[in-house]
Amino acid sequence: MSPRLKLRDIAFFERPVQFARPFRFGAITINATPQLFVRVEIEVEGKGTAVGASAELLVPKWFDKRPELSPAQTVDDLRRSLEIARRLYLARTGFLTAFDLHASCIGAQVATCAKKNIPALAAAYGPAEIDKAVLDALLRAAETSFFDGMGGNIAGIDARLSPDLKETDLTTFLSDRKPLSRVAIRHTVGLDDTVEGEGGIADARENSGARYFKLKLSGDPVADAVRLARIGKELDTLGRDYKATLDANEQYADLAALQALMDRLDRDPTLRPIASRLLYVEQPMPRDITRQSPLGSLAARGFIIDEADDSYDAFPAARALGYCGISSKSCKGLYKSIVNATRAAKWSAGGERFFVTGEDLTCQAGLAVQQDLALGAFIGIAHAERNGHHYVDGFGETPAAEAQAFAAAHHDLYADAGQGIRLSIHNGDLLTGSLNRAGFATSVHPDWSALRLLEQPKSPREQSV
Repeated sequence: MSPRLKLRDIAFFERPVQFARPFRFGAITINATPQLFVRVEIEVEGKGTAVGASAELLVPKWFDKRPELSPAQTVDDLRRSLEIARRLYLARTGFLTAFDLHASCIGAQVATCAKKNIPALAAAYGPAEIDKAVLDALLRAAETSFFDGMGGNIAGIDARLSPDLKETDLTTFLSDRKPLSRVAIRHTVGLDDTVEGEGGIADARENSGARYFKLKLSGDPVADAVRLARIGKELDTLGRDYKATLDANEQYADLAALQALMDRLDRDPTLRPIASRLLYVEQPMPRDITRQSPLGSLAARGFIIDEADDSYDAFPAARALGYCGISSKSCKGLYKSIVNATRAAKWSAGGERFFVTGEDLTCQAGLAVQQDLALGAFIGIAHAERNGHHYVDGFGETPAAEAQAFAAAHHDLYADAGQGIRLSIHNGDLLTGSLNRAGFATSVHPDWSALRLLEQPKSPREQSV
């Protein structure tokens, strides 16, 4: 039996994060944005109380890209998602498993957010962050690690939100996990990033020895092809084998525009360095168009969804359209990642190839990157996009004592080479050894006294979607 718990308190905090360089993806350029921190207190049946924590950037214009909304409005909607989730979760006053808590709230969360014109992807943000903190507290109370606890299904995950699966599919998947000791980084190349020369993508000081690269697309097949040719020429100077993925962040208008890029990849010899090493293409079209557009012959290239992953049935729906993969992001929900990884394993047993990828929406050093890294290592993601260390200077504006505490507790993940504490990358890999301790991938919590309370959203927008 999975342990049961009830929530005593949920508190939200934030801290400003200034980027060291602009990060342009899709139609947005980020120079700064707040980082959310969640602190929960739970009572575990028969074990007393425990405190858990989670963290994630409040990223503008990714969860909701509607052009009529400003970046600040989309961040405010993430704050609304959090507050709505807080009320729903605290209204459950009895003892429940961690997954009971999530499953009993997610439907009402999406419905309540829809009434406030908040789309499902943003609606899931609030539960996702609370769930991570609850799990951290539960693992601490049980004095076990994320890897061991989830292997024994400490959260009580079942198939009620994924009726295409059997209960045994999930429990077998969880018990069979052998967490990866190393996870390769996939270096992000944003649309404003330098391509050639000093500071470019072949500069070892920039790419951290990566063997995998994630290349952002603009949605213009001609401009993207020209830029990809430049990138491929630079990557060929590395002198090592590498693999690449492409990410359009919903910028390709339709299948015709996407076909134009794929035709260039097939036929243009200057694109051969990228085309021959391409693993998959991520979320090429807007989420609404994605749902209406079977890939047809394009499916042979290998496509995954990310922004279109806004519900528990998104992966089966995408599979029917020709997609073979889906992204794991802890900001979309750790339980959904585990369910989707179970599906990929089950479907692949039939001879076809389905997979879950690791995509990082700028998880910052500390709680966010550790919890997302542990989730990926647990479900078997061998390489994951890691861009927080690239776009933010180390721990950013985190107090020095807090950064030092994380570095001391997780010596294989952080190092100070004379420019402050930063993520430590070993020949292109991150090590997961120090994540295997009581709690959700961390033995350290933030300095709560150094954080400010979550900012209150501006006046709500009540019109329906």
